[in-house]
Amino acid sequence: MSFSNFDGMQRIVMIAIFSYASLVIFLRVSGKRTLSKLNAFDLVITMAMGTTLATTILNSNVTWVKGITAFLVLIALQYLVAKLTVRLPWFEKIIKSEPQVLFKDGEFKEEAMEKERVPKSAILQAMRSQGLGSMKQVKEVFLESDGSISVIKQYEE
Repeated sequence: MSFSNFDGMQRIVMIAIFSYASLVIFLRVSGKRTLSKLNAFDLVITMAMGTTLATTILNSNVTWVKGITAFLVLIALQYLVAKLTVRLPWFEKIIKSEPQVLFKDGEFKEEAMEKERVPKSAILQAMRSQGLGSMKQVKEVFLESDGSISVIKQYEE
């Protein structure tokens, strides 16, 4: 570890502070959708923003203005995709996957589980996290488009 180039260290500290502050402001202005649960597109944007932040901070060839311009472009893309998915159902189908039924009517849907690579243990864990001790208490289990598992309880009569 070398501290021989203090000017370089000062640049990193200053750019990190300004870049981080800019990103926080942009994310607050862009709305909650930018920080929502991740589908595939959201994950790509989040990773791209992290990479852009790191590159802006550590690469002296990338100016702060170039870094915030990249943030603005990524957030604008996120905003545009979110708007299109709300207004155009066919576009939403391209961006988001459909929820998959993993358990219904007392039986595991083995084909869907295999296709989505979800083991029974993950379904049982989701069931237990809902406070259910038996699959008899479960009506349906879904793999949501964000990768989370939803458990619908049986109605007690």
